[in-house]
Amino acid sequence: MRLPQVRLQSQQALISIETEHAQVQIQQPKATQEIQQPEAEVTINTTPSRLTIDQSQAWYDMGLKSVKQAHQDEAKRGYQKVLQGIARRVNDGNEQMKIENGGTPLISQAVRHAYKPDKQFNIGWIPSTFAVKTDYQPAEVDIRVNVNAPLIRNTPNNPIMSYSPGYARTGIRQENDLQVDFEPLVFRNFQFEMSI
Repeated sequence: MRLPQVRLQSQQALISIETEHAQVQIQQPKATQEIQQPEAEVTINTTPSRLTIDQSQAWYDMGLKSVKQAHQDEAKRGYQKVLQGIARRVNDGNEQMKIENGGTPLISQAVRHAYKPDKQFNIGWIPSTFAVKTDYQPAEVDIRVNVNAPLIRNTPNNPIMSYSPGYARTGIRQENDLQVDFEPLVFRNFQFEMSI
């Protein structure tokens, strides 16, 4: 027995997609910055120090005097000696005037005037303590500083951007297909047979 057989052979359509991503490039240039620092203005005023040394007293103590000072000192010493002589003679006169009170004023005066007291001697060219006088006035320093602020200028730079858009392309990589064949089937011995 012969039965017709329909043979279908199909092929699906295949789609091709080709894509390219979008590209974004961003560059940010650094900001332009200018900094200027003016120098500080410094003014210094100095009053010099002063040292005064007065050694006239030391020279005087060592006997190194000016002519005027030597004359004055000798005149003063002579005047003191005259006064001492007058006082001694007045004292001697008073003692002799009161001879009635007893004693021997003439003998005691003669002994007293005959033996002079021992003179004290010391090194005469050493000046006295603190004979050299010093006076020191320290220096005065006046410092004035005028600080100048820095000059800062900032210029921002805009970003540089470039953009390439992406795309997607579609196409048919493989077209669909359908093939239809007709083949008879033969039934033999309880089986279907077909010719290939």
